Amino acid sequence: MLFYLSLLAALALLVMLGYHYRAIILPHVPNKFRSLFPGLDHYTPLSTFSSQASAGLSSPMFDIEANINDGDSRAGLDERGTQEVLDIVRRERVNFDQARLIRHNQILARNGIDPSGMPLDSKAVTRL
Repeated sequence: MLFYLSLLAALALLVMLGYHYRAIILPHVPNKFRSLFPGLDHYTPLSTFSSQASAGLSSPMFDIEANINDGDSRAGLDERGTQEVLDIVRRERVNFDQARLIRHNQILARNGIDPSGMPLDSKAVTRL
């Protein structure tokens, strides 16, 4: 029993380390195995505001270059959110601000809210 528990713990540790160091490990994985996981092919970590600004994730309406100039100590924008916005830009051929709006509307729709901000639930109380 203890053997299986330690084996499971070692496997879990390997999985966590593999996920954490995926940017370093992925270039060494053969192409035939990469095709099994298509989402990993174009992985480019954007961990700082400066790398995100150089990737085009800035606009006059959403100015992260101001964060760079102010010396913001945060790591940067959410990597999953930035990847979703970049996918929308590529897929729908829109600019950065339009892609942010599309992603925001998708999040609202998943939560039962229309683009105007009103809930889609017929039982929601909107006036008193």
